[in-house]
Amino acid sequence: MVRRMFFILAPALVLLVAGLGAVWPGVWWSMVVIGPLILLGLYDVTQTRRTIPRIYPIIGRLRYLFESIRPEIQQYFVESDTNGQPVNREFRSLVYQRAKGVRDTRPFGTLFDVYRPGHEWINPSLSPAPVAAAESRVHVGGPQCTQPYAASHLNISAMSFGALSKHAILALNRGARSGEFAHNTGEGGISPHHREPGGDLIWQIGTGYFGCRHRDGSFDPEAFAEKAMLDQVKMVEIKLSQGAKPGHGGILPAAKLTPEIAEMRGVPLGRAVISPPGHSAFSSPVGLLEFIASLRELSGGKPVGFKLCVGVKSEFLAICKGMLETDILPDFITVDGSEGGTGAAPIELINSVGTPMRDGLSFVHSALRGIGLREPVRLIAAGKVMSAFHILRTMALGADMVNAARAMMFALGCIQSRHCNANTCPSGVATQDPSRYRQLDVGDKARRVAQYHARTIHAMLELLSSAGLDDPSQVRPHHILRRVNGPEIRTYAQLYPGVECDCLLDSGRVPEAWRSDWERADPAKWA
Repeated sequence: MVRRMFFILAPALVLLVAGLGAVWPGVWWSMVVIGPLILLGLYDVTQTRRTIPRIYPIIGRLRYLFESIRPEIQQYFVESDTNGQPVNREFRSLVYQRAKGVRDTRPFGTLFDVYRPGHEWINPSLSPAPVAAAESRVHVGGPQCTQPYAASHLNISAMSFGALSKHAILALNRGARSGEFAHNTGEGGISPHHREPGGDLIWQIGTGYFGCRHRDGSFDPEAFAEKAMLDQVKMVEIKLSQGAKPGHGGILPAAKLTPEIAEMRGVPLGRAVISPPGHSAFSSPVGLLEFIASLRELSGGKPVGFKLCVGVKSEFLAICKGMLETDILPDFITVDGSEGGTGAAPIELINSVGTPMRDGLSFVHSALRGIGLREPVRLIAAGKVMSAFHILRTMALGADMVNAARAMMFALGCIQSRHCNANTCPSGVATQDPSRYRQLDVGDKARRVAQYHARTIHAMLELLSSAGLDDPSQVRPHHILRRVNGPEIRTYAQLYPGVECDCLLDSGRVPEAWRSDWERADPAKWA
């Protein structure tokens, strides 16, 4: 119908303008608008790639216009303060307000339905403890480490230069230096923009070995040692897998690969940088532990650990058996969750692969307890941490500290446009387009990153005080409660039952739910 009307109206309009133009010559100016529309309509009805504009010339294109601005319409006009995804407005606003140093209180009660299944809280004590003047530090470094690091409870999670702009990296690291917390480089390696402000770095080594690789992509010990010895590098993290795309290598879209990034990573220009799915420097759980020992020696005794999104449980238990067999321990383990992710990932992986952070964290904590090695190994949790309650919730499940990525992006000014993989980030955070990232003021955003960290840590200390606790290390699973269904309320101790210390060392004490995975675990090979 629309198609037929176009073939009738287009020539009719031309004839009408021609007729009126003979009397009033000024009417011909209307062809400035009508002419391009007619040409566009003719193109629509003759092209074969898109059915909608072919059937509905010109007006069919409105669909693509509205579709292109759908995320913005959804965020600004449709979603409520509590139902937005991946991060709702309540927590985005909390980060913005703390980062800007403005009032972050709320009037008139909570927006959350406290009677819905899934609602969680921490119980207050009738004898609150005094609020600590400053946070205690987390000692990272086991008995095999000679340069331990005193870390904050909240640090910047892994985001590479490439995924983020140079101004974003500069602001994050300057904020980390000002607030005295750590900045994870992401697998893209240590860039000049990480170095310039002088903030503490956790150097992440991914499967691409960027910054410490030979031309063929294999690991280069000499290049690693040169950078790992830098005083600014406080810890080294081997990335086995990440929450957004477990079992898949990192992705840097070709649109975001600049000559500077290509040179820094040692990769060719013009195509996406996709890291291998697995490491070539080792091929077994024992091999991983030997690689950890090697990196610890090459770095001069700095803390070395690994990051993973929990998958096949017997594979992690194989690493645990390898610890017992070799007496080599990681100094820390970072547990990422399938809810993680700040960059590009295939949709099936981001939606349907990997263990969520809280489940994975509880399992790793219990496994280390089961082999009697929980005390020397620090656990770091990563996965949608925004508020002080989120921090304490992860500590109740065994974390010693947390890493935040999206919260730090919000502190930089991210508006959750979800254009991170398209190089069109409107706030200059996740783009390599100079016209965009140059508008991100490094000094102002660094202050915001530091303020968000400081005010969130203070909120954490206030929460601890209200629960009658003196230190985050005192938080236990029974302190966090969850409404399961109707009036049924469970503590984390009931929802995430742990295991007895050393139970996995005695075949007669291995819990039945763990027996199959524990028996299948082989430190000489992955499952």
